[in-house]
Amino acid sequence: MTGSPFLRDVPAAHALDAWRAAREADGCPARLPAGRVPLARATGRVTAEPVWASRSSPPFDAAGMDGIAVRAADTLGASETTPVHLEPGSYDVVDTGDPMPDGRDAVVMREHVHYAGRTAELRAAVPPYQHVRSIGEDVSTAELLLPEGHRLRAVDVAAAAAAGATELLVRRRPVVAVLPTGDEVRPVGTLTGPGEILDTNSLMLAGQAREAGCEAHVLPIEPDDPAGLARAVSTAVASCDLLIIVAGSSAGRDDYTAQIVAQLGTLAVHGVAVRPGHPVVLGVVDGTPVLGAPGYPVSAALTFDIFAEPLLAELEGAVPRSRPRARARLARKLASPLGMDDWVRVRLGVVAGTMVATPLPRGAGVLTSLVRADGLLVVPAGVEGHHPGEEVDIRLLRGLDEIERTIVAIGSHDLVLDLAASALRAEDPAVTLASSNVGSLGGLVALRDGLCHLAGSHLLDPATGEYTMPYVRRVLGDADVAVVRLVHRDQGLIVAPGNPLDLAGVGDLARRGVRYINRQRGAGTRVLLDHELATHGIAPADVDGYARETWSWPLARWTARCWPRCGRCCTRTGSRRRSPNSAAIQPRRWAGGCNDP
Repeated sequence: MTGSPFLRDVPAAHALDAWRAAREADGCPARLPAGRVPLARATGRVTAEPVWASRSSPPFDAAGMDGIAVRAADTLGASETTPVHLEPGSYDVVDTGDPMPDGRDAVVMREHVHYAGRTAELRAAVPPYQHVRSIGEDVSTAELLLPEGHRLRAVDVAAAAAAGATELLVRRRPVVAVLPTGDEVRPVGTLTGPGEILDTNSLMLAGQAREAGCEAHVLPIEPDDPAGLARAVSTAVASCDLLIIVAGSSAGRDDYTAQIVAQLGTLAVHGVAVRPGHPVVLGVVDGTPVLGAPGYPVSAALTFDIFAEPLLAELEGAVPRSRPRARARLARKLASPLGMDDWVRVRLGVVAGTMVATPLPRGAGVLTSLVRADGLLVVPAGVEGHHPGEEVDIRLLRGLDEIERTIVAIGSHDLVLDLAASALRAEDPAVTLASSNVGSLGGLVALRDGLCHLAGSHLLDPATGEYTMPYVRRVLGDADVAVVRLVHRDQGLIVAPGNPLDLAGVGDLARRGVRYINRQRGAGTRVLLDHELATHGIAPADVDGYARETWSWPLARWTARCWPRCGRCCTRTGSRRRSPNSAAIQPRRWAGGCNDP
């Protein structure tokens, strides 16, 4: 073993191969046992043998329409000017699905039959077998209906019933056990204290397993005790087909998953070249595959998709679920580390006929990035990232119809956009407003480049003291856009409750012991801060934390921006400056709906 705390960082495909080899060497079953189930319980299961038709459907020649059954030859010569008249006995009244009477080989639709008493008048000839469903039209006896390894849909089960089946031989559902670990982890629904977190990962992973067609069980939370964890793992593997151990897969002081798997069985992989999800553990204990998932929720979710789902499909003999793909233009620059496959969550929309992808926050702990994601962009290990406007391949998490009805907002964010998104969805569930936070200037650039429908902006021009409009003229030039004055803001410093450092304004940011978190370049708040620092004669280098940038301040959106002086969440102090022209800028063709009050 090298000096690295991980055995090695292997590509995901090699990790899957190594895990499969370890399972084979340890005698893990390649397929789950099969059993027969009634058709009513077969949907979602995977066939363990081919399904053959034991009867034809329909089992007889049947009328395909309501009308009369006739001999086609008796209708020859019928027309509007020379109708054919059929007397009772030379036709039979039939309904859809009725067996065809002997001697009849065609059906005339009821609305094409004119009666004079009981005599049927036909004004058009019909060919043989018109509106007749021939025996075996749907499926014929001894025909292969479904192959082995097919995941049954509702229509498949119905077809099997029509072909004479009453039960089917299917694979047993895989059983997935989820074992949460950690001294700090508490069950969902309990109150948490400092340093404690809720066990949301187990809830999510069990849900993913059920979505994949498995039975899932969440085990009691196991503390960070190697002996207790080893006992829990030994017990769990005896009653499941896959054990997922949540957290403890990295190289921290209380991370024991890799150690326990190596102690009890075979440790195949510890560390995969995937981001997020790098500290993955793959192994086998007592003939049961074991997956050690990272504790960060995004890492845990993607780990299930990349490693657990292919294994579970393989156990059932089915094809792993694949997501539809589409090409999209990237809305902003995306940097990616070399040496790792980078799974990036993106929001999607269609602007001027082209799909646009906007990367979401990339932290492994940002679970809401998966909630908001419309697709996944995988940046291969050998690529350092993508430039704005570059075309990329996206794995879709939502349907194309939904994406096409998405309004794309890029730029500075405000809670009013979230409220607008909720109001739009309430009025029309098919409409989505997707907003992405890239800063005011980034939004204007995205609008100029055709990467969004509207851009939020609140940029101060220090030379004139005017907000937004100088930048609109500078960035968009003569573009035909509408500027909608959306909200007014009070901006200031957000400090700890009670203002323990007694900060009065921007001038105090250079004091010893004061740390600041900054917005990224191009953000309206960053422009305002730089202006205020210059006004106070403070060099950026004198502000501790000036170089620490974040793309968004969720707390600031709730307090300083949207609910000024609420006093409920934090304390605001000093250097408040009103942004009178916080605006949403959009192409003129969109202005009609968005300018309405």
